[in-house]
Amino acid sequence: MARPTHLSLLAVLSIALIAGPGALVGQQEKLPRLLLTNALVVDGTGAPARHADVLIEGERIAAIESPGTIELGGTFAVEDLAGLVLAPGFIDIHNHSTNRIQGDPAATTQVAQGVTTIVVGADGSSPWPIAEYLGRIETIGPALNVATLVGHGTVRTQVLGDDYRRQASSEQVAAMERLVRRGMEEGAFGLSSGLEYDPGFYSSTEELIDLCRVAAQYGGFYMSHMRDEEEGVLGAIAEAIRIGAATGIPIQISHIKMGNASVWGKAADALALIEQANERGIDVSADQYPYAAWQSGLGIIVSSRRFSDPAQVAQGLADAGGAQRLQITSYEHDATTNGMRLSEIATREGKTDVEMYIEMMRNGGAEIIGHTMNEDDVAAFMVSPRVMTASDGGISSSHPRGAGAFARVLGHYSRELGLLSLERAVQRGTSMPARRLSLGDRGVIRVGAYADLVAFDRDTIADRSTFTKPRITAVGVHKTWVAGTPVWEDGKPTGERPGRVLRRSANR
Repeated sequence: MARPTHLSLLAVLSIALIAGPGALVGQQEKLPRLLLTNALVVDGTGAPARHADVLIEGERIAAIESPGTIELGGTFAVEDLAGLVLAPGFIDIHNHSTNRIQGDPAATTQVAQGVTTIVVGADGSSPWPIAEYLGRIETIGPALNVATLVGHGTVRTQVLGDDYRRQASSEQVAAMERLVRRGMEEGAFGLSSGLEYDPGFYSSTEELIDLCRVAAQYGGFYMSHMRDEEEGVLGAIAEAIRIGAATGIPIQISHIKMGNASVWGKAADALALIEQANERGIDVSADQYPYAAWQSGLGIIVSSRRFSDPAQVAQGLADAGGAQRLQITSYEHDATTNGMRLSEIATREGKTDVEMYIEMMRNGGAEIIGHTMNEDDVAAFMVSPRVMTASDGGISSSHPRGAGAFARVLGHYSRELGLLSLERAVQRGTSMPARRLSLGDRGVIRVGAYADLVAFDRDTIADRSTFTKPRITAVGVHKTWVAGTPVWEDGKPTGERPGRVLRRSANR
């Protein structure tokens, strides 16, 4: 086939020279058609990468063909992506930018690593009311797309108030059902729970089954921060599977891990439970952040909630692998401790680790990073076809996963360690979460899909965020587009804010 005629990059440059400095960028942003040429296209489905040209018309992908074969007339812009990978924009199904997106609508640390959609409202804590929150996000106009879940803990608090340290009555469960229904009708994509935290800690499995039945009626899914990620992790997975079996709702296990030394090496057992459930027709998947450390509150260490009991505290610290594994990130009572390990603080204050823990809890607790996981378990979950990527972080996160999760999977685990192919590394951050959200027009590169895209250098993409400097942006992303508009380019946000609110009702 003869090479088609079109407006070449030289012609676009000519437009820029005639119109003056800066016109090329403006021309590319405003022209209704943009041809991306010579990219190595990884379409998100897991299919082998191939070199192709991709045509964007307006907000959507209009054509995908072999290089040089897309027939075009009229005016359009061209961008040569030779040497770069073109993939769907990443969908972060577990993101904690709920309110922080309002302070940073450019979502810098997110779009810098190619994230184009975030889902907030995880761990049982969601904005409320859903409609009011989504309306505020629309008014702000963020750079990326925003969706939400309705939180079990949020609706439980609405109904039980401060009297939540007990099982709910049938009347209270019915009231929660009405709130879940309202949240789903206002656009939530599913129900989330945080069963290791108050107030979800005190709920029964039956309560969750009743609420999940409501979410299932709207085509939603159930995402759970389970009751236990340590000694009781296998039982907690079994509970989530039981909820799926009873209601038919798809199950998403949040940030799957073996949380401390007492369960190191049991990732295979957890994955076997998930696989067996799928073989029985129960739709179960999980998400994972690619780090061997978690972030939570100091109270999580003592599962009995007996924070002043020295024996219980000592056991909790021992199960975590010792106070030296607990890094304080935010302690309002004494900010000089931020960044220190609990053992270091105890030594400085002349106390035992147990005494220091009890004192800090009496003073309101603290936010911590627990360096209690095992890299072998992280790798086992990384290679599982049932596990996708999610950050469990977000804008201004004090854990490096917020600024680095998706880049780290591509750089460290795929390129450097070789645990994943490039295609699989992309798939676990694109079509997998899109499927869970029932977003048929995102998470893949195909004709008709939204042009939520990322172009990156497979040889240099990497996370730079650390546990001491967690907000450093990733490197290696050439450009990120949301609905065909560049939001990240040349190492900085473009200032464009084409993101939109995604509502479940609009995607059913």
